[in-house]
Amino acid sequence: MPILSLSQVIESGLPPFAACVAGTLAGATVGCLPGFHVYSLLGVALVTTSGTVSGDIGLAFVVASVTAWAIVGAIPAVLLSAPDESAVFAVLPGQRFLLQGRGVEAIILLALGSACALVALLPLALLLVPALPGLHRVLLPHYHWILWVTIAFMLLSEWPQGRTAGLAPGRRLWSGLRNVVAGLGTFVLAGLLGLILFNRSPLPVTMAAQGLMPVFAGLFAVPWLVLNAVSRVRLPAQRRTPGSLPTPAALAYGVAAGTLGGAFAAFMPVISGGIGSLLAGHALSTRNERTFLIAQGACRSVYYTGGLMLLFVPALGVARGSAASMLRVVHVVQPGDSVLAPAVAGLAAGISLLVVIPAAHGMLHLLERYGYRRVSLAALSLLILLVGEFGGLAGLGLMLVATGIGLIPPLFGARRLNALGVILLPMACALSGWMPMASRFLGLEPP
Repeated sequence: MPILSLSQVIESGLPPFAACVAGTLAGATVGCLPGFHVYSLLGVALVTTSGTVSGDIGLAFVVASVTAWAIVGAIPAVLLSAPDESAVFAVLPGQRFLLQGRGVEAIILLALGSACALVALLPLALLLVPALPGLHRVLLPHYHWILWVTIAFMLLSEWPQGRTAGLAPGRRLWSGLRNVVAGLGTFVLAGLLGLILFNRSPLPVTMAAQGLMPVFAGLFAVPWLVLNAVSRVRLPAQRRTPGSLPTPAALAYGVAAGTLGGAFAAFMPVISGGIGSLLAGHALSTRNERTFLIAQGACRSVYYTGGLMLLFVPALGVARGSAASMLRVVHVVQPGDSVLAPAVAGLAAGISLLVVIPAAHGMLHLLERYGYRRVSLAALSLLILLVGEFGGLAGLGLMLVATGIGLIPPLFGARRLNALGVILLPMACALSGWMPMASRFLGLEPP
């Protein structure tokens, strides 16, 4: 659906079912575009509708678009290795499947994990929803140190990976610690960029709803698209069939681990889906890559859709993620929303599962016809145009700086998850009451 006509469609009285279908198709379309985030779609929709969207229509569109994007976004994450921050852990297993001609199988496993997690989330929600307000009140004074502990775990789990046999002592040390140093450097540089952005954002006011979009594009999407464009990658022949289905035990194991990781990330402030994926991967503790991909898909879906559902929990009063914050602007939560939102998410998940295989085949056709390099350059050009349109020169400048930081992990073998320092470090300082001190130290006080 063209974004520019969204206001006319909404004002014409689009029923919730049609809004759900429209949101699913819009979210699935954005999910196929490498580096494009559903929050950018919702931010543009919010601006173009001038705040006129209201009631069940807006709720259905937002919930459906987020759900569809979380499921269909597996396609560029596997085929182009250009994920958002919540899908970075799926890239390496997905790349191995791609090089073995099993890219479609990896996409189906991710999408299947996402959809099954939403089904598992319903009975889990019935058990946990009554306890969530009390749990939030208990944990509220402790969120700051939980966040610092999570950051420490993320950094300490960057284990040395280099080759040491047959090297001189100095080169052996550097080979072993190169990825660790790169990971710490990425976190620090991204954190400093985040502190600057949170205190002195150069972006125009019109980008307030999606102020992190240029930075996240530069940190996670642009580096891999650039590497695809400058390399001579040739896609091996891909099987169009999804392969055998996982066993019920493997499916249940992967969905359970991913659901728990995603639920933790969704409930905790600031913790992202990438962190949830890290925790799910450690909780899974298996070398079965199929189960691992199922867990990553489950974590991603629960983080985005489940986090949005927290907005409709009675007496909780929290908004996790930009989608919930934007929906709050145009919609007052009603008691019936706690029933409508899960129904919309379920319908959107079902449609997305029907769409994901044809969409994956379409992306493969483009890659086979035009090549990795041309498709990556086209995606990069679209991303630059989008950032330039809404962020101007300031947005392009931020994306360029973030791209320099985002290139460090793939060039030195570190995890791209460390780039989440752009939000983790500023918010950890803010929750701990250290933001004024950090601002003074960096000379970021308001003039």
